[in-house]
Amino acid sequence: MRPSPHHARSARGLLGALLTSLVSLAALLTTAPVAQADTTICQPFGTTTIQGRYVVQNNRWGTSATQCIAVTDSGFRITQADGSVPTNGAPKSYPSVYNGCHYTNCSPGTNLPAQLSTISTAPTSISYNYVNDAAYNASYDIWLDPTPRTDGVNRTEIMIWFNKVGSIQPIGSQVGTATVAGRAWQVWSGSNGSNDVLSFVASSAITNWTFDVMDFARQAVSRGLAQNNWYLTSIQAGFEPWQNGTGLAVNSFSSTVNKGSSGDPGSPGGSTACKVAYGANSWQGGFTSDVTITNTGSSPVSGWKLAFTLPSGQHITNAWNANLSGSSGAVTASNVTHNGDVAAGGQATFGFQGTSSGTFAKPSGFSLNGTACTSV
Repeated sequence: MRPSPHHARSARGLLGALLTSLVSLAALLTTAPVAQADTTICQPFGTTTIQGRYVVQNNRWGTSATQCIAVTDSGFRITQADGSVPTNGAPKSYPSVYNGCHYTNCSPGTNLPAQLSTISTAPTSISYNYVNDAAYNASYDIWLDPTPRTDGVNRTEIMIWFNKVGSIQPIGSQVGTATVAGRAWQVWSGSNGSNDVLSFVASSAITNWTFDVMDFARQAVSRGLAQNNWYLTSIQAGFEPWQNGTGLAVNSFSSTVNKGSSGDPGSPGGSTACKVAYGANSWQGGFTSDVTITNTGSSPVSGWKLAFTLPSGQHITNAWNANLSGSSGAVTASNVTHNGDVAAGGQATFGFQGTSSGTFAKPSGFSLNGTACTSV
């Protein structure tokens, strides 16, 4: 069982003298011009920007061997990855592209850090290129913290493993499975001593995907590893190589964070604190569910949408007291005429019936008008 994939990177925040020198180096490097196609970076913590909005970083911290990346207008590829480290320890590096802030280096024009309760959606898209003669994971990282910090190590790291090659595994231990954003994942949880790590491991390699970062942030909230008043500080996509890695590439990356309020179109009623009680009766091949939404905020909600993800094998056949978008995987329930207004402390209820296969399970998280709810 290996330690944190970012153990050495996190340790930089704990060792004052080393951190000071690295921050100074980063400050010098970030004065480099915006990258043109095939700009090469071999400096351990060298960075540049692409598209005027994202930072690409070499981020070699687990070895003294050379690592070089060629930065393109849309991503990067590893062109030299010397040396190797044991697969039961930390990886060599985390070359990546990001939106947000990493060790005081914030991407141009970013609106991160942003409080989770203020974010309606955070759409993102990623395209990877893989190789076989290496040991690595393709890791999409989401960083959360109780404060809007732009430096050091955040409290919770969400890792989405799009692919893994070699005898490597996430931090901690597997705590179950979940369907998030319409895909099935192994779920791992643990700590590296500096921050909590919640990992979602794909059952097979994902090369291209467009999804909402908030679906995974809400998972962290529902599992007690973050709260609605915490901040999303950085969204990153790259690779953690242990052995070799030449040829790995992020072909393209995009990340947008949309903030919602009571005045925003498409965000009925605005965001508010909430809790959801999910009662279910199941039998072989079917189930019924009764859902109660409680507005735990201090302001009324006028019009609501409740988003959740049904576990794999479940399919809704009919519903009452709500209009549903989607019948399996990602589902959004919206109010009908008579239950759209929910006073502070008030409730709205709805239900549905469906078919199921395999072991029955409840959804692992809910969000009301873009705000993650506590589950009871």
